[in-house]
Amino acid sequence: MADSGINWEDAFANAAYIDGGAGYPDTWAARAAAFRASANGQCDLSYGADDRETFDLFLPDSPPKGLSVFIHGGFWLAFGKSDWSDLAQGAVNRGWAMAIPQYTLAPGARIGEITNQVGAAISQAATLVAGPIHLSGHSAGGHLASRMICEDNPLPALVSSRVRNVVSISGVHDLRPLRLHTMNQSLRIDAAEAHSESPVLLDRRAGPKFTAWVGENERPEFLRQSALLAEAWRHGGQTQLKLDPGRHHFDVVDGLKCPDHPLTQYLLDM
Repeated sequence: MADSGINWEDAFANAAYIDGGAGYPDTWAARAAAFRASANGQCDLSYGADDRETFDLFLPDSPPKGLSVFIHGGFWLAFGKSDWSDLAQGAVNRGWAMAIPQYTLAPGARIGEITNQVGAAISQAATLVAGPIHLSGHSAGGHLASRMICEDNPLPALVSSRVRNVVSISGVHDLRPLRLHTMNQSLRIDAAEAHSESPVLLDRRAGPKFTAWVGENERPEFLRQSALLAEAWRHGGQTQLKLDPGRHHFDVVDGLKCPDHPLTQYLLDM
């Protein structure tokens, strides 16, 4: 690929531009563990043969209104389901189940393979919870959530028909720039995969609502990525772009912990 002159290493950097950024992963893990200690849930449910092909399912006290899903980020290279358990709190308090899957991290899997794993995780969770399915994901997880409503999504037709709403939170929707980043030594994105796995280059399935949700204080590339998909999909169905005031890449997901936060409302409202 020709060099665009843009510093793509810096464009996707987040921690260096967030006060105390390096400390967030420990905070996420600690608050997730505290939530799991008292939550009504089932952990380490299997959806495949790989050790990473598992998900946690958190349940309300009454029969769920439907299944919500949160897909973690980390550039397909880092983190797991147990870093984000507390993000189920808002959905559970609203009477929804929330599944939080994890997947094989690169370089152990290519992004296309990860897309298929997430589809399998959602399909397995869908056998445990009836009703509509609403999807969310953060950063790389936003990419994976968006892929679930592309025309070539990996979901079985019956599961796909239950997906009513998707919220991509600061998602990575155009993979082409990542080919110019050093992380591509592990991701191994080639030209074909950059096209086949970039939602901005794919048609979306008609029907589900889609929101590109992004923090107002995000790095310019993440703002661009969200705006790009909202524009690309604006003729494919009910699509919107929402800026979360004052939020950056590491705290933009926090609204999912609160049942009354607009982020939770956009995810769960029909």
